[in-house]
Amino acid sequence: MNDETLYSIGDLARRTGLTVKAIRFYADNGIVPPTDRTPSGYRQYDSDAVARLQFVRTLRELGIDLTTIRRVVDREASLAAVAAAHAEALDVQIRVLRQRRAVLKSAATRGSTPQEIELMHKLACLSEAERQCLIDDFLDSVFSGLCDHPAFAAVTRSLTPELPDDPDPEQIEAWVELAELFQDRDFRTTLHGMAQDLAVDRSSDDTAGLPRTLAEAVRVQATPALNAGVEPDSAEAEPIVAALVAHYARIRGYPALHDPRDHYRHIAEHLEQMNDPRRDQYLSLLAVINGWPAPGSLGPVLTWSTAALRTRDPRR
Repeated sequence: MNDETLYSIGDLARRTGLTVKAIRFYADNGIVPPTDRTPSGYRQYDSDAVARLQFVRTLRELGIDLTTIRRVVDREASLAAVAAAHAEALDVQIRVLRQRRAVLKSAATRGSTPQEIELMHKLACLSEAERQCLIDDFLDSVFSGLCDHPAFAAVTRSLTPELPDDPDPEQIEAWVELAELFQDRDFRTTLHGMAQDLAVDRSSDDTAGLPRTLAEAVRVQATPALNAGVEPDSAEAEPIVAALVAHYARIRGYPALHDPRDHYRHIAEHLEQMNDPRRDQYLSLLAVINGWPAPGSLGPVLTWSTAALRTRDPRR
């Protein structure tokens, strides 16, 4: 033996912050055996044992099991490989914990029933393949019969959620809510009707300087009036209504009518169908999941335009 200072098990406990019982356990399992023993049989440890115990304690606090720790300290496994494997395992645990947190927060906010919590949990824990299957089923039902339309691919991309590999809690919450919306049969039917209308309500070129879709034409025409406080039944609203009706007739290929007001009721019903709050909900959730800027709601301009048309409908 050399003259290096040796520590009793009590000294070692004070230096490392471990209990005497824990040190004995590590010694008995060969992880940190004593350096020597006194003539009376008491264990003694050198400075290397102190460092080894502190290392073992760190690994235990990081969640590494004793079998693996022994392989590391005995140099049977590299620390780098063990650290990488456990970091990957922790990534999985973190994702699971985030999913659980999102479900519990949503359940607390919404006052969910046990059945709803079970559904939310299942939706949050879907694999990537299962999520994609759910998304494809929803989009296929929405765009049924429209696959050959030239706008189909772009519109489909604009409505496709892409949950990142490491989503934050808000994205998980948004995904759960969106996945629930996917299963709303009435919403599927409504969105399919909107998609069909969108396919029809696209002009082949720029008409009168307005966007190609009726929805965007409504946004462009009605937003300034809404912001300026123009009432739907006022004289100031008249040219806006006329422009929308003329644009609608052009993109639908309708011949010029003697009385454009014949279109008012039909366009109003069309805009009312479009003005489904679930549409805005879908787009808002999609923006959160995909990391896009929050979309502006079409609801106010659709409501304003519908009122402007309804007040001028001679058959109302």
